[in-house]
Amino acid sequence: MLSHLNAPQREAVKYLNGPCLVLAGAGSGKTRVITQKIAYMVRECGMEARNIAAITFTNKAAHEMHERVSKLVDKRSAAALTVCTFHALGVRIVRQEARKLGLKQQFSILDASDILQIITELSGNVDKATAKGIQWTISGWKNALITPSEAEKLVSDEATDLAARLYPAYEKTLRAYQGVDFDDLIALPVRLFEEQAEVLERWRHKLRYLLVDEYQDTNRAQYKLLRFLAGDRGAFTAVGDDDQAIYAWRGADVENLHLLQRDYPSLKVIKLEQNYRSSNRILQAANTLIGNNEKLFEKKLWSEHGLGDPIQVIMARTPEHEAELVAMRLAAHKFEHRTQFSDYAILYRGNHQARLFEQQLRSQHIPYVISGGQSFFDRAEIRDLLSYLRLISNNEDDLAFIRAITTPRRGIGATTLESLGRYAGERHVSLFAAAFELAAEGHVPARQLEGVRTFGKYITQMEHRAHRESAGVLLEDLLRTIGYEAWLMENYEVRDAQSRWRNVRDFVDWLSRKGERDGQNLHDLVQTVALINMLDKSNEEDSDAVQLATLHASKGLEFGHVFLVGVEEGLLPHQSSIDEDKIEEERRLMYVGVTRARRSLTITACEHRRSGGDVKMMEPSRFIAELGEGIHRADKNAAPVSKEDARSRIANLRAMLGPKTE
Repeated sequence: MLSHLNAPQREAVKYLNGPCLVLAGAGSGKTRVITQKIAYMVRECGMEARNIAAITFTNKAAHEMHERVSKLVDKRSAAALTVCTFHALGVRIVRQEARKLGLKQQFSILDASDILQIITELSGNVDKATAKGIQWTISGWKNALITPSEAEKLVSDEATDLAARLYPAYEKTLRAYQGVDFDDLIALPVRLFEEQAEVLERWRHKLRYLLVDEYQDTNRAQYKLLRFLAGDRGAFTAVGDDDQAIYAWRGADVENLHLLQRDYPSLKVIKLEQNYRSSNRILQAANTLIGNNEKLFEKKLWSEHGLGDPIQVIMARTPEHEAELVAMRLAAHKFEHRTQFSDYAILYRGNHQARLFEQQLRSQHIPYVISGGQSFFDRAEIRDLLSYLRLISNNEDDLAFIRAITTPRRGIGATTLESLGRYAGERHVSLFAAAFELAAEGHVPARQLEGVRTFGKYITQMEHRAHRESAGVLLEDLLRTIGYEAWLMENYEVRDAQSRWRNVRDFVDWLSRKGERDGQNLHDLVQTVALINMLDKSNEEDSDAVQLATLHASKGLEFGHVFLVGVEEGLLPHQSSIDEDKIEEERRLMYVGVTRARRSLTITACEHRRSGGDVKMMEPSRFIAELGEGIHRADKNAAPVSKEDARSRIANLRAMLGPKTE
């Protein structure tokens, strides 16, 4: 079953004598190693599938991995496997151990906008940028397992002082809502395992072998979770690439590679250096570039795909000129080589660079999709419906209560909610619970309170039904009862209302199918949706379109032909990294961009950019020089391809190819 693997891949699959680190270079078949190792353990070693867990970072990666494993093992084993994200595993642990953590099983997972709302209210309505800064700081502390009392000692300026003062109140508010944030899904299991040895032992017995994908992206809390579950015996395989560690800004800690060696002295390190994606010119450039970083482990990528085309480096006069050049070259290349639009990607350092490329692609009638755009789950109409589902699942979720009871409006406004909120605050209970207390009648006008209680009784009925009936039946009943379609038609222009209603229908149909397929009730689905929303922000369907993406969003993807744009000092590497002397992560980001390309790579840079009202001279990025030999630089003074030249070239090609035949 392992004959199609190369020698290091086979070694990685068969090694089960202790902790193992597989250093998997870009395009070296790491997913194949993980899936084959699971199949090998089940089929050849007689391990029970229910005792194996493969942990990834995105739902998409987990789904792909599970699909591939399912083709290698029998149905029963496939169903018993745990293949999920770190956070989905965290949900499973928190749900099963909820009582020990002071939570009920139907806790709410609050998303980024919920958290921002809580922080804004706790801080006395600071501006949005300040609130986001506090949110980011607290999240960083939680990822590093820093408690509120420890955070007080880390205050270094006014911003961290405000965050440290709000941190205890923020935690208290989460628990009052019976809610957790994204970071809690790792931090709470770690705290539980630290404090309760019998719980840890039970989970170690359940998950006896761990496989961790994208190990270099783990933060300190995730490493500690892995360490707890693996124990001293170290029954795990971590698969990662230190050269692709590009998420330090969101808490990932490349130092975890050092910790593995320190904590597991018998660690077996296996390198996967054969690349199955790119030509050797692209790989040589990538190796030369990343060789400028200090390395914990040396490796050199190579492939059997031949030398390949030189890497093109093109200077443009301005960002507008750069976008025009890229769009025209892409269109001409596609026509000449009879490729698909989906074979092309335009990658950039920051989202703000996308606008000009969008304009040019539209003007050339080139279809495109943007990675990391608004998530389907962030649309107002989906969030409206989710507020009902969250409240049905957990009636202590005050944020969901406020949104649900006011959408559609039921004659219950801000004054009523403010009065109810004051009373609930005095009683230290949720808004939902406060509404049904007898004393609430002295604080909220009778007619409005009756409306709140009628709403609450309906939610309670739905909560009872949620354990017994399918999610599809409940969702259809909910939409009918609240009259959401009619409310959309009354409050929006016809076309907008119809579009929003289509989104609601798509969402409800998807949830119904998912509930049936996975045997999940409404409570399970609510937590599943919260994770999907936070882990997979892009939901584009597969289509024949050029992919526009930031370098961070492109990780894990590959394309036949890549345009890497805006490769200038101050952009890539970013100016903040230059100022803070943090060039190595920026170099890894460039490395990720280079290794997305299979057949051709074109790098562009601008001579001038506008900054405020001024025009600024730009320098090509140092990373271009670091690519070494094998790059072809277009003459800076050569006239760019004009529209007329491009049209003439395409016309000549058409003439050469002759009339199109069906």
